[in-house]
Amino acid sequence: MPNAILKHRDVTEIVLRAFYSVYNELGFGFLEKVYENALAIEIAGLGLKVAQQVPIERRNF
Repeated sequence: MPNAILKHRDVTEIVLRAFYSVYNELGFGFLEKVYENALAIEIAGLGLKVAQQVPIERRNF
């Protein structure tokens, strides 16, 4: 799939960059909330708007 057009490529690249940055800085072993906050800070620092723990509406199929 090297030539595939990815709809959200820019956002995906930013999120992955943030993930690896946080992982390389913190490593493993912290509570989920620590990683959530660190990712929110990192993603916002890379220019995306961030909202944490936002409820979503689920559709029954």
